[in-house]
Amino acid sequence: MSEEKNIGAEESREETAEKVSKNFIENAIDKDLAEGVYDHVHTRFPPEPNGYLHIGHAKAVLLSYGIARKYGGKFNLRFDDTNPTKEKSEFVESIKSDVAWLGADWEDRLFFASDYFDQMYECAVKLIKKGKAFVCDLTADEIREYRGTLTEPGKNSPYRDRSIEENLELFEGMKAGKYPDGSRVLRAKIDMASPNINMRDPVIYRIARLTHHNTGDKWCIYPMYDFAHPLEDAFEHITHSLCTLEFEDHRPLYDWFVRECEFEMPPRQIEFAKLYLKNVVTGKRYIKKLVEDGVVDGWDDPRLVSISGLRRRGYTPEAIKMFVEMSGISKSQSTAEMPALEYCIREDLKLKKPRLMAILDPVKVIIDNYPQEQIEYLDAALNLENEELGSRSLPFGRELYIEREDFMEEPPKKYFRLFPGNEVRLMNAYFVKCVGVDKDENGEIKAIHCTYDPETKSGSGFEGRKVKGTIHWVAAKTAKTAKVRLYENIVDEEKGVYNEDGSLNLNPDSLIEKEAYVEPALMDAAAEDRFQFVRNGYFVADLKDSKPGAPVFNRIVSLKSSFRLPKT
Repeated sequence: MSEEKNIGAEESREETAEKVSKNFIENAIDKDLAEGVYDHVHTRFPPEPNGYLHIGHAKAVLLSYGIARKYGGKFNLRFDDTNPTKEKSEFVESIKSDVAWLGADWEDRLFFASDYFDQMYECAVKLIKKGKAFVCDLTADEIREYRGTLTEPGKNSPYRDRSIEENLELFEGMKAGKYPDGSRVLRAKIDMASPNINMRDPVIYRIARLTHHNTGDKWCIYPMYDFAHPLEDAFEHITHSLCTLEFEDHRPLYDWFVRECEFEMPPRQIEFAKLYLKNVVTGKRYIKKLVEDGVVDGWDDPRLVSISGLRRRGYTPEAIKMFVEMSGISKSQSTAEMPALEYCIREDLKLKKPRLMAILDPVKVIIDNYPQEQIEYLDAALNLENEELGSRSLPFGRELYIEREDFMEEPPKKYFRLFPGNEVRLMNAYFVKCVGVDKDENGEIKAIHCTYDPETKSGSGFEGRKVKGTIHWVAAKTAKTAKVRLYENIVDEEKGVYNEDGSLNLNPDSLIEKEAYVEPALMDAAAEDRFQFVRNGYFVADLKDSKPGAPVFNRIVSLKSSFRLPKT
């Protein structure tokens, strides 16, 4: 008997541990399935196509898709295109590309709110016939005035008690284009004294003669988001509508619409906290202005945290997914730091990508005792932490380029790189000792003269004297030039993101372009190929500007990190 109790206690502990390891959304879904509320899981990601997706949207995409996949369910991509004033086909295509790149597969379930305009109209007619909706002639300002405040109830519209027959006739007239834009709206008839201001007879249709990207000029009335969104979920048989916290106060209205429109097995809305990233620009109006003013070269500029911008910068779907998972799923608002996202991309790339050499701020080194015309090829590992990546043949010659910061004429203490009389190892090559410098008329160093010890070849088993410094280099005779872009935050973090007038406090050094000397192997890089440039950081061949044989490299992130994982 005692053994049976122990087994039961162990099973109970395992069940508890599993429940604790799940987020609150998964616990809610488990409860729904156990109680027979639903017998399957069906989620969706419903962006409005009025801009590009950003890092915050990645959380919503990956959460909804991940939930569907975990429960063997379905996932829809649906565009909430109910506002043709700001929506474009360009944004539709960019969102489709971003969602697919993040790895969320909607299979054949790509939908538009505009696909359902006829059905939405019929739902509105149903509400009118039930006495749950009315045509209102108040202006937008009057509707706001009648709505009341958070502490004071609203008051009924003088048009609230129109007959069902009159409302049907007026609504049909709205659809037929008989009335000017903005002259009439259709409102739900709920409760103007509700403590939830969203329930105070919200507008559900407005007149707007606008050409729609999907339906053209078929409609001159358009549904409001709060009305359209729950209906779309219901039409698609969504079970769990995962939304961010600002929709929590809208949930009673969401439930009211699906209930009054008499849907069977209505969807359930569950809210979670947004993913906020500190000191970045995500507001669409700000990004739109940056694009229009030519500050950035598009919504996919690598200085932005749009999904397309992060992709061009060199971030991977795996790194973004790691970042989202680290941020967690909860109802508590929190803000993540950019170093956390940078940590994720370093972790993703460090064992996967080759480490090659590029010189971004070059100064020439001449090895006086090396044969003048000779080029020898050294065997160099592509990643010392991952032998499976193999090695490459690295050209070495009498003249090299090194980083200017790797030489000092008068070094401070504990400077272990190259200086007069000091010996260092050239990575994957030989020991060299500085014996002199050439300068121009302004005293700037033109070249550094060294001698090398042929007995110290890397990999030869040399066990003589030791050196403390190792520096990277590129052979001058075989070096190739490539454009390299170094990025910083587009806003000046030290001064704050916004100026007093609300404009962005732009960082003048957010983009620095250089002509770098690189190993010949790097000229074969294709768009989105990623590398570690020794000591300079992780880089990617730009998705838009790289051409065969002429890559443009964007720095993804430096090698140094200030981020530390929180203790568990």
